[in-house]
Amino acid sequence: MAGTNIERLDPALDALVAPDARIERVATGFVFTEGPMWKSGRLWFSDVNGDKLRAVDPSGKVEELLPNSGGLPNPPQGASIGSNGMVPDKDGTVLMTQMGARRIVRVDARLKLTPFLGHYQGKRLNSPNDLVVGADGALWFTDPPFGLFNGMDRDPAKQLPYNAVFRYADGKLEPAITDLALPNGIGLSPNGKILYVTDYGPPGIIYAYDIGPKGALSNKRTVIAFPRGGGGGADGLKVDTAGNIWATGPGGIRIITPQGKVLGQIKLPEVAANLAFAEDGHVLYITASTSVYRLKTKIAGILPRYSR
Repeated sequence: MAGTNIERLDPALDALVAPDARIERVATGFVFTEGPMWKSGRLWFSDVNGDKLRAVDPSGKVEELLPNSGGLPNPPQGASIGSNGMVPDKDGTVLMTQMGARRIVRVDARLKLTPFLGHYQGKRLNSPNDLVVGADGALWFTDPPFGLFNGMDRDPAKQLPYNAVFRYADGKLEPAITDLALPNGIGLSPNGKILYVTDYGPPGIIYAYDIGPKGALSNKRTVIAFPRGGGGGADGLKVDTAGNIWATGPGGIRIITPQGKVLGQIKLPEVAANLAFAEDGHVLYITASTSVYRLKTKIAGILPRYSR
């Protein structure tokens, strides 16, 4: 479609995305799409600024699942207070972040919400954003201040002294990373031994960490520092079965080797915030501003641990 392009920067990209692959716009008309997750034959996604949780099937049929998905009783119009990232849990429910209510909730089969995580040592979380579940069942999530109203870090409602990456395991919540400015996207390597985290920036950086026993992190290193300009920021990321990182950033989605080499760039007419592998793993859905896009891939992506 017009305005879309796959820029091939290395011949190795042909093994991941066919040379004749085309980007489709599946649905449009939203405010700001985020947090995509494949579930039971449909893509669930958040409209962060529209404050709704929706689902779209492969034909493009859209259903509103939850109004007021961010959990605030009287949400300000157009603010970033809706739901955001989601992951399936082992019992078939979904763990969903609520930027406005500053917590993670559990969504059951009847779309009933139950609070899950909202505080650390008696202090409210900032604004949980994105999540991933490790091979050991541990939940990792980023907690930037994007859902706060008055200048984010300067908001008097902010209670924590940092914007952390948290790990929740065995009933215990701990901040695993506290030195990033705006932690945002998050993912794991295929073997589950490397954690990837996006620091939104500007200019935006993806860091890698080795995961040790009980989630101990070490060997922080830069995978990529995004160039400035091009529209958008360093946001969501996903990883394919070969270990490549598919990451939103200024100017589009970059496909990056674990060593930091950019193989190609997906460019859209809108700013892409996040993405999710879907169906059998060979379909990539992209949430980009007012729309949801789709691209078939030759490589399979890693689906969430408890996908159904």
